[in-house]
Amino acid sequence: MKTYIVILVCAFLSLEINAQSLVGAWEAISTSEHGQPIKTVIIFSESYQVFSTHNAETGEFIHTTGGNWKTEDDLIIENVEFDSDAPDAVGKTVSFKFTITDNTLKLEGFNSVFTRLDDGTLGKLQGAWLMSGRVRDGKIQSRPTDVPRKTMKILSGTRFQWIAYNTETKEFKGTGGGTYTTINNEYTENITFFSKDNSRVGQSLKFNFELIDGNWHHTGLSSKGDPIHEIWSQRTK
Repeated sequence: MKTYIVILVCAFLSLEINAQSLVGAWEAISTSEHGQPIKTVIIFSESYQVFSTHNAETGEFIHTTGGNWKTEDDLIIENVEFDSDAPDAVGKTVSFKFTITDNTLKLEGFNSVFTRLDDGTLGKLQGAWLMSGRVRDGKIQSRPTDVPRKTMKILSGTRFQWIAYNTETKEFKGTGGGTYTTINNEYTENITFFSKDNSRVGQSLKFNFELIDGNWHHTGLSSKGDPIHEIWSQRTK
């Protein structure tokens, strides 16, 4: 009987911890001062997060920011790595209070309530990744990941976003994101916003993917129709 009670208590605590985890994707809908519907999506991996807003009807990109994060009590503490609107924020540490339940997230200073989209468990590629190389003419061309210029991709269980930026110059270079699926060895991106070219919104791009020695090999055709073979490495720092 005691063993049974202990098992129940452990199971309850495990569920409670998982329910309170920020990892995954969250979404809020608000209205701009011009009456336009605005969609805000936050993707949390274990150590990195990205916050982005776009027009919910047209897909027009509005803003993105993000970086390394952790929690202390009721605070989210973030070291900002990129900000499309405020480059002076790059390199600074910011914090804000949060309240989380099973499926809702409230952030201090944000009027809308975020609803959980997923907890990061559906996709096979969940996490933060850095572009670490390309394959051209059958040869791997490595790209260092410990330099200021980065291309990072963050994925939850169902959402993705890539961001290109430079932490030294504080320059934001571009971003895009939306939903994705991983079925067998096929990775499909459905674009809902694209900072450089709004005409890409609505496109679905199919790629092959394979995990080799922990690296993500990404092959297929780019949004411009060019053949690509990219290598992404899981970000650990």
